[in-house]
Amino acid sequence: MTAGDSIASRFPRPQVDAAPVPGRAGLASPAMRGRRAKIALFGLFGCGNLGNDGSLEAMIEFLRHRRPDAELVCICDNPDEVTRKFGIATQPISWSRYLTGVPRKLDRLFLKIPGKMVDLAQTLRHIRKGDLVIVPGTGILDDFGERPYGMPLDIFRWCLGARMVGARIALVSIGAGPIRHRLSRWLMTAAARMAHYRSYRDTQSKEFMESVGLDTGRDLIFPDVAFKLQAPANPPPGSAGAERLTVGVGVMSYYGWYGFERGGEAIFAAYIKKLAKFVVHLLDNGHDVRLLTGELTDKTAVDALVEEVGRARPDLPSSRMIAEPSLSLHDLMLQISTVDIVVATRFHNVVCALKLGRPTISLGYARKNDVLMEEMGLGALCQHVERFDVESLIDQFATIVLSREDCRRRIIDRVRQFENDLDRQDAHLLTLI
Repeated sequence: MTAGDSIASRFPRPQVDAAPVPGRAGLASPAMRGRRAKIALFGLFGCGNLGNDGSLEAMIEFLRHRRPDAELVCICDNPDEVTRKFGIATQPISWSRYLTGVPRKLDRLFLKIPGKMVDLAQTLRHIRKGDLVIVPGTGILDDFGERPYGMPLDIFRWCLGARMVGARIALVSIGAGPIRHRLSRWLMTAAARMAHYRSYRDTQSKEFMESVGLDTGRDLIFPDVAFKLQAPANPPPGSAGAERLTVGVGVMSYYGWYGFERGGEAIFAAYIKKLAKFVVHLLDNGHDVRLLTGELTDKTAVDALVEEVGRARPDLPSSRMIAEPSLSLHDLMLQISTVDIVVATRFHNVVCALKLGRPTISLGYARKNDVLMEEMGLGALCQHVERFDVESLIDQFATIVLSREDCRRRIIDRVRQFENDLDRQDAHLLTLI
């Protein structure tokens, strides 16, 4: 199977009846109600993860363009930050998290049951006039080791509230799995079962949900919604041959899949040490390096890497290795537009590099990185963040240097197909609004 065949099979054209028809499931279309549609966007937004916020931004851009009269509200982790960043109304995912003083003590005394009742009442209060709840991308159906009464219960509560008031639910290009705790699996699967529309960003997410008991027969697969973001001006790299290149190295404050578990510090230290060895190799061979991030917490990794490289090459001019903060995926793409090749860990570092047609090597922490790279025809350029071999990475880099122009053209073709597939998904979403 070729890479092109893989994409065609991954994003098949859905059947006409795969998308819900306005008016079904007890919901009349907003036009029939004679008022503006009210759309809620749900997810862990505003918490410093640029990939999550990029997914939200892509959906806001789509809705403002195609449904400019709709009233948007974001149900999120950090309402103040989302309002500041995107200029839309917000509500917190959970009100009980903000309890202080005596109410907080009483909530703990009664096993947090009063707080959960407050959350349910507030959810029903704020969702009662809603027409549609959209979860735009993100790995929303992955518990990341969180206990069931955290985000798994929050997702279930908001989906249940939407169903109780007759609002529709759309899970759009989401990631799913793993979900470690049995109760978390039940809550998240039940939430997904309540959705009127479900699509996944890759085959493995759909297969995971099927493995935990969800009927996915009518579910679809579409690319990550971040591929819809408006790209900055993106001139092709000016370097030719194998001379001096600028290499984007995406770093992550990675302490293991469940970062709170024992051994996280050792995992982080080993990752930084090996990555520093690779960066020194790049610098010694005349290439420049730009460090890339995908979350505010990645500054810890940047500082550690700069320190490690500094010990190995104390006289390195500061212009040879640049590290600038990114506050959005747009900032990240602006930085990537100045590099020739990207070597990255975070999933949305890889997404943005591919979006801009940059030959990319993935040092991924999850299978989603590998799946995306395989769809781009770059499956041979993947290693796992905890097990990658520096010498193998150097060989992969040498290979991609020699073929990078052909690689860049193939990536651009694949990304164009991704964007076309997302346009088809947009047509399905418009039937819900």
